[in-house]
Amino acid sequence: MSSRTSPPGGPIAIRRAVARDAKRLTRLVRNSGAYEGVYAAAVAGYRVGQDYIEAHRTFVAVEAVEADAPAGRILGFYSLVLAPPELDLLFVADDVQGRGIGRLLVAHMLSEARAAGLDRVKVVSHVPAEDFYHRVGAVRIGTAPANPPAVPWDRPEFEFRITPE
Repeated sequence: MSSRTSPPGGPIAIRRAVARDAKRLTRLVRNSGAYEGVYAAAVAGYRVGQDYIEAHRTFVAVEAVEADAPAGRILGFYSLVLAPPELDLLFVADDVQGRGIGRLLVAHMLSEARAAGLDRVKVVSHVPAEDFYHRVGAVRIGTAPANPPAVPWDRPEFEFRITPE
């Protein structure tokens, strides 16, 4: 499934991630400004591998370089795990945040979840992303306890409730 939209800054296409995207997705995670300082341990050494991309519904938002060729730069991505239903990863490149790409990815994820027959999707949020999840309609359901050494802080848990179309 691929979709196309045009937030501020130009047309964006969302397509299924493929194995050759793995290194770019890993760089996006490791270079995220949201994981600097105290949060750096959570992504140090993190890898989005080809096996992960093949096992989960992973989608990328790319700059559409031509009307029929969404082969541009990867601006962000998400990964939807079906069992148990969870938005496992959602990242947007630092330099394009604020353009609506995260919101597009969430809308796409909700559509994929609905098509898969899910009625809810859990998210264990990064602390700095809590406001984002509120803004895109997730409901706070609790707190995930710290998991040292990589994640020595509690994290907010959210849930997207999927309504049938």
